[in-house]
Amino acid sequence: MARRRDPAELTDAALAGDRGAMARLISLVEEGGEPARTVGRSMFPLAGKAYTVGITGPPGAGKSTLTDRLIGRIRKDGDAVGVLAVDPTSPFSGGALLGDRVRMQDHATDPNVFIRSMATRGHLGGLALATREAIRVLDACGIPWVLVETVGVGQVEIEIAGTSDTTVVVLTPGAGDSVQANKAGLLEVADLFVINKSDRPGTQDLERDLAFMLHLSDRGDGAWQPPIVRAVASTGEGTDQVWEAILEHRRHLESDGRLVARRQERLRREVAAIVARRLERRAVDACQGAAYERLLGDVTGHLLDPWAAAAEIVESLAG
Repeated sequence: MARRRDPAELTDAALAGDRGAMARLISLVEEGGEPARTVGRSMFPLAGKAYTVGITGPPGAGKSTLTDRLIGRIRKDGDAVGVLAVDPTSPFSGGALLGDRVRMQDHATDPNVFIRSMATRGHLGGLALATREAIRVLDACGIPWVLVETVGVGQVEIEIAGTSDTTVVVLTPGAGDSVQANKAGLLEVADLFVINKSDRPGTQDLERDLAFMLHLSDRGDGAWQPPIVRAVASTGEGTDQVWEAILEHRRHLESDGRLVARRQERLRREVAAIVARRLERRAVDACQGAAYERLLGDVTGHLLDPWAAAAEIVESLAG
């Protein structure tokens, strides 16, 4: 068992094509600690080639079904694909919605499809940083396409969408999704909108609302204007159009260096996030113990105000 958990040996096996080793490396990344750092150090120099597509949107929008269809479309071109199904709400289940995997069973025996569920475990910085490291594992192992599907719409999902080169936002008609997308900040991160279940009433209204909101959010001259694509993922209708829109966005990013710039900006944000989380961990540790209780006693006794107490703690961290 220890051999199977050794990061160096697992890395060698994964780079040689062992999918089981690849899965165990991602488990180490999720769990955090020094083994996760070892994996990160070994994978980072080998990564940077895979193209990542984030798929997000409200629960029930059909993201998993669309992801399943996109897997089939990618495999039609002969490329390998990795899928990370991310569940920020489940720290105990060990993965995202089990239904996601059920819907993707058609690809379960395909050696060129790797599907992995992820959930928050012990990784410093949480799921968003763990997802970045998991993407690098797949990338370093030679998988050219990585799909990252998130369960719902929230700050964590927005952060995870920010790990992708192209972000696809999936909405459905008749559910008030355009307003929800606007409130959740999805208009700012979306590179492509998919109106799924477009055979339902309200599709035209949703498309009109999205187009109007996009018109109001001026992205500037020469900026990418997110297209709106209709689809019915349950039947496969519109899958080719969604895939072509993703490819068109990739061509747009690669045409003038925007892809390189976008990835560099992601790394800048990642370093800043890691620093913030490490300092946060130190701050939490500083707010416990005998010294902290004495300081808190001075505050509750009105001998010291909260800001002065906090300043002492910050100064102790700097020291």
